[in-house]
Amino acid sequence: MRILGVIPARFGSSRFPGKPLHLIAGKSLLQRVVEQCQKAKLLSEIVVATDDERIAEMARKFCDVEMTREDHPSGTDRIAEVAGRRSCDALVNIQGDEPLIDPRVIDAVAGALDKNEMSTAATRIQSLSEFESPNTVKVVVNKEGRALYFSRHSIPFVRDASSSSLTEQLAAFPFLKHLGIYGYHRDTLLRLVRNPVSALEQAEKLEQLRALDHGIQIAVVLVDYDSIGVDVPEDILRVETILKSFV
Repeated sequence: MRILGVIPARFGSSRFPGKPLHLIAGKSLLQRVVEQCQKAKLLSEIVVATDDERIAEMARKFCDVEMTREDHPSGTDRIAEVAGRRSCDALVNIQGDEPLIDPRVIDAVAGALDKNEMSTAATRIQSLSEFESPNTVKVVVNKEGRALYFSRHSIPFVRDASSSSLTEQLAAFPFLKHLGIYGYHRDTLLRLVRNPVSALEQAEKLEQLRALDHGIQIAVVLVDYDSIGVDVPEDILRVETILKSFV
């Protein structure tokens, strides 16, 4: 199976303009993401998808680049444009703001595409702040490891622990945090973006709910990894501190 690893990258960001170009210990954020992707074993090629020539010029030094339209509402739509003109069997959509992404997570999501038309990853929620935060997306899965639902609210509701402290509630069930990496068969991705925004997607502001709403099953691989994203400039120092610990 020929699987493309695609990294959507845009210059504009309300909280951190020009984020992909920002240096982290001497290398740009985007280069660090690409280098982690290049360590994955199941990706045939790495492609940066961008609408900004500044990002494209920098990215061409270490991987292939696809210039895309400026009007895409999401990263999924951006990589679908790439899928529409690239020869491949499947694609993995990798967040461009995770410079420490584990290549084994990429391979786990890519590997799940052997038997599933769409895949993603999740990990166990460990902290109360994530358990409570609507910015941490939760997922519940069935016995076959496929997603039943994604929500910004903690799910499921554990009735017997509902009157307990938050610490006890968190301990009462293996709550899962969704990690923002997706794998798709090429035809599945192209079909997905042709569908209109669903009511559930609109309510939760989670585009993966469009897939569930239209009958696309999503395999969820459980991994021992927690994403470390760069959302604001202050996150750069946190990542550099972690990198120093690897030396």
